Amino acid sequence: MSPAPTPSRRSAVACLLAVTWGLLVGCGGYSLGPSNGQSAGVRAIRVGHVANGTDEPRLADTVSHALRAQVHVDGTFRLATQDDGDIVITTALQTFQRNPLTFQPKDIIATRDYDVILTAHVKAIEVGTGKILLDQLITGRTTIRNTADLGSAERQAAPLLAENLARNIISRLSEGSW
Repeated sequence: MSPAPTPSRRSAVACLLAVTWGLLVGCGGYSLGPSNGQSAGVRAIRVGHVANGTDEPRLADTVSHALRAQVHVDGTFRLATQDDGDIVITTALQTFQRNPLTFQPKDIIATRDYDVILTAHVKAIEVGTGKILLDQLITGRTTIRNTADLGSAERQAAPLLAENLARNIISRLSEGSW
């Protein structure tokens, strides 16, 4: 004969059931894959020219690489390797800003961290119809620590900045209602 459950054991079982129910109900709206009703990988994206209108050298190459990588990571679209894309993305990098974010604890004039923001004008066009799917300014951002060589810190942060911009661009496309 098994002993009667103690009040603490009943409480533990009740908590476990409540947490399980919360997870089942709370995650009911989430699903894997595209969120716009499209099937994953059906449409192909071709990453077109990335024009660099900023003073930062080689930023266009970094953004172009990040866009291609993000198409793979997101999984909503296939990456078109030739001229076979259903959608063409063109990007014009417009501004590269470095804004003070935090200051040295004992010197409110000396900046400790910067918020680096890259703004790009992004246009996505459906190849077959010429329909514009996306035509807007999108930003990417990252944080850098102020060092003796701020230019070097910015160059090291460029891949993170490009990755954030690419994530925002592909996210806007994959969540689109077209």
